[in-house]
Amino acid sequence: MADESVQHPSLIVPIGHVEPVPRRIRGLIGGRVVFDTRRALYVWERPAYPQFSIPVEDMVEGVLTDDHHTEPLGAGPARRHSLHIGPEVRQGAAWLWDDGAPEPLRGTVRFEWEALDSWFEEDEPVFVHPRSPYSRVDALRSSSSVRVELDGTVLADAPHCVKLFETGLPTRYYLDRTHIDWPRLRPTDTVTSCPYKGTTSGYWSFDSDVATHEDIAWAYDFPTAHANRIAGLVAFYNEQVDLYIDGTLLPRPTHPTSAAPAK
Repeated sequence: MADESVQHPSLIVPIGHVEPVPRRIRGLIGGRVVFDTRRALYVWERPAYPQFSIPVEDMVEGVLTDDHHTEPLGAGPARRHSLHIGPEVRQGAAWLWDDGAPEPLRGTVRFEWEALDSWFEEDEPVFVHPRSPYSRVDALRSSSSVRVELDGTVLADAPHCVKLFETGLPTRYYLDRTHIDWPRLRPTDTVTSCPYKGTTSGYWSFDSDVATHEDIAWAYDFPTAHANRIAGLVAFYNEQVDLYIDGTLLPRPTHPTSAAPAK
């Protein structure tokens, strides 16, 4: 029987899937180019998104040293390496695929995302992780009304919205700020980033008479060009509030894609 709480398409890419990347990929540390390649591979170690695997021959600077530690990374076994570049040493920064990994990955290295200072697809920076070629992010203006309630308190009541459809995630409903009851919300210092939408400009919590609800709403004042329609609007986590769309209460998602609800 279908789970009625799941109202969005599922992720379909299997773990271990490998595909060529048609984009130039570069990684930098301290202004030094670690690698520059037009032969990168996508490799899915989990269904939600891929990682880049880089031909070792396309490293520009830096030396990899074997940490003598092997782990399975979804697509197959890999040996952990540290990266030495100039005076910098990034411990456990890279994984060289070992025997048992898919053949296309042999001779390539998968870098830990945080081990590099910056990543680029062509001349555009990429944040958090590579964007999946099988995922879409569509922001569409909608005449659907949205009411947000929590612990019996109305936090927002909007006559229209922008619906953001992102593959594998619940629909998010972005609202004009004029339709939100701001005195009831408390700003926080939380900042998160998304490779599809950019970096958040604000988070808000709600302290009701019965409970404290941290970081239930967020905004992107300067989103990526792909999601420019959500600029300056505010969305609430479907998983944490009661959402009424055109007067109908949506079931809260019961199968989050990660430990923390994804935006």
